[in-house]
Amino acid sequence: MVHSSALRRLGAKTQVVGPAEAESDFPRTRLTHSLECAQVGRELGATLGCDPDLVETACLAHDLGHPPFGHNGEAALDQAAQAIGGFEGNAQSFRLLTRLEAKTVADDGRSAGLNLTRASLDAATKYPWPKRAGNSKFGVYDDDFEVFSWVRESAPAERRCIEAQVMDWADDVAYSVHDLEDGVEAGLVKLDHLSEVDGWRDVLPVVVEFYLLDAEQAELEVGIRSLTGLPCWPAAHDGSLNSLAALKNLTSQLIGRFCQAAEAVTREAYGRAQLTRYDADLIVPRASRVECALLKGVTAHYVMNREGVTAIHDRQRTLLLELVDQLVVADGEALEPLFRTAWSAAADDNARRRVAVDQIASLTDTSAVIWHRRASRGGS
Repeated sequence: MVHSSALRRLGAKTQVVGPAEAESDFPRTRLTHSLECAQVGRELGATLGCDPDLVETACLAHDLGHPPFGHNGEAALDQAAQAIGGFEGNAQSFRLLTRLEAKTVADDGRSAGLNLTRASLDAATKYPWPKRAGNSKFGVYDDDFEVFSWVRESAPAERRCIEAQVMDWADDVAYSVHDLEDGVEAGLVKLDHLSEVDGWRDVLPVVVEFYLLDAEQAELEVGIRSLTGLPCWPAAHDGSLNSLAALKNLTSQLIGRFCQAAEAVTREAYGRAQLTRYDADLIVPRASRVECALLKGVTAHYVMNREGVTAIHDRQRTLLLELVDQLVVADGEALEPLFRTAWSAAADDNARRRVAVDQIASLTDTSAVIWHRRASRGGS
């Protein structure tokens, strides 16, 4: 996994602030997020008796299918792929792991992706079901369902193994805490403004709309007081040595708080036995989910929804939508050799459009811009 080209490309893909937008080298990318997620997941999994290598593999793999420009790019490609089953970053990760990444070739000449074990692929599957009405999240496209069925052959229907659940919580913990850290360091999140419940007024609607739909005002306020009442919660941040150290301490303490809470409740339910595969479920306390959602809401409001971002997102979506059409019109000639072969083997226009989407999903933020510029100039 570590040596895969797909993982390396995450180094130039957006986490919250795009690599090209950043005014410093500080903001995280999809790669640094995946490495941090893997560290969190490995430690939490080990405390529960999971195979730590299996959890780490799942964490490293969980974002491989995400396209340029983060979730904004995901929305654009989903729009471009509506007629062919849509686009979803987790389903794309599964597709990449099992057929797109060039490492192993099957006897019939087709790619077997990274040739991972059934357990590894299952652990990396956050949403073990195909696309269905009313749910935008899914883990497999229809034309990848054969290998998905093999992976899930003996698994309970639509139930995630505990390793996948640990990966999912490690993902939530890592990005909620680290994205907050990035926002504070960038000067976009003001900790002194969040020292009182009233300072969170604009954040709470974002939390309820996107991260915790059933949240009640009272429990959100309890969560705010729990977070800001922590001894490690800094009163302010000015970029000095002491404040940087305090911010790093906050991230460490929050990660430990969220993981230890889940470990304690899960162990209380299942005892001290090793917990693997479908022997148990990870239990995350409601209070931890509330606090985690609050941190996500802070970053969403002050960083992702800040002034000027809407215009940037509009340009990014337009770029990707135009690039899909440009690659289709070029009839495979503009594709990389790997995808050009898949284009030639495609049975119909829908299959060829999926190849174009696969190609674009593999690009970094920077290369997507370059490809679009080149195509707009007629390939020159």
